[in-house]
Amino acid sequence: MLPRDFDAEVRDVVRRIPRGRVVTYGTIARLVGCPAHARRVGRTLARACDASLPCHRVVACDGRTAPGWPEQRALLEAEGVTFGRSGRVAMRRYAWQLPEE
Repeated sequence: MLPRDFDAEVRDVVRRIPRGRVVTYGTIARLVGCPAHARRVGRTLARACDASLPCHRVVACDGRTAPGWPEQRALLEAEGVTFGRSGRVAMRRYAWQLPEE
């Protein structure tokens, strides 16, 4: 069962992601206490993303960006995030290392 304020908690985590770092959907789900709900994190962000929320800093566990959002890569590159030949974020280098992990 999801917490009542799941969406608000997701947005709070996303607001804390530092510039030039990325976090996975699964990591956010785990941080808000719902580790099996990574897809729900994606749906929450799809509905809530605006200029005040750095949704572009959330990627898939393998570093893929969101399908259908080509601007995401440009936004990340503007923050200094680089991509490998596969077109994926270099996760070892740019994943936000959280104190809880």
